[in-house]
Amino acid sequence: MKKTEMLLAGAVLAIAAVAHAHAADRRYPIAYVQKVEITDPSRRTAWEDKDFLNCDDVVLTEEDVRYALQHMRRISWKSYDPESVETTGCKGSALVTFKNGKILAMGIEPTGRISTGEFDKKMNPTASPPGFYECRPCGERKMALLKDALNRADERRLKRMEAEGRIPPGEAEILLKKTRADRERP
Repeated sequence: MKKTEMLLAGAVLAIAAVAHAHAADRRYPIAYVQKVEITDPSRRTAWEDKDFLNCDDVVLTEEDVRYALQHMRRISWKSYDPESVETTGCKGSALVTFKNGKILAMGIEPTGRISTGEFDKKMNPTASPPGFYECRPCGERKMALLKDALNRADERRLKRMEAEGRIPPGEAEILLKKTRADRERP
């Protein structure tokens, strides 16, 4: 009997650990969201790379924001820093108002990188420091929706490389087909 109880307890702990790996920040419960306002659905940052993704193709929606609130997990600045981590250079912004009056300003990249700042109901910054988050499920979800945009970016990049003579004539089309096929695989 003891052995069965220990195995059951171990299984429960393992499930809890896995669930916690992508658990949302408890300070921002989705159940207490009063309003989501998209302030900037799409903008470029200094790191935009049109060879990877054109920011005109990326639009932040209220659904994206709510999904992020459910799945984001806090990370350090070092893990977020755009100068040392791959970024798309695209970001959408939103203000999330909670029932207690707290306002969370969010900058969300299509890859799932999120920056936040807290404000009171008069839009004065609170004592909370800026927050940096990662949301892998958000990135996977959004990048799947952006498959066509990624294909267009690949086509621009490969055609330019072919025109510059960096790849042989006709190679761009072959590489493009291979890239699209790889993207279609789960």
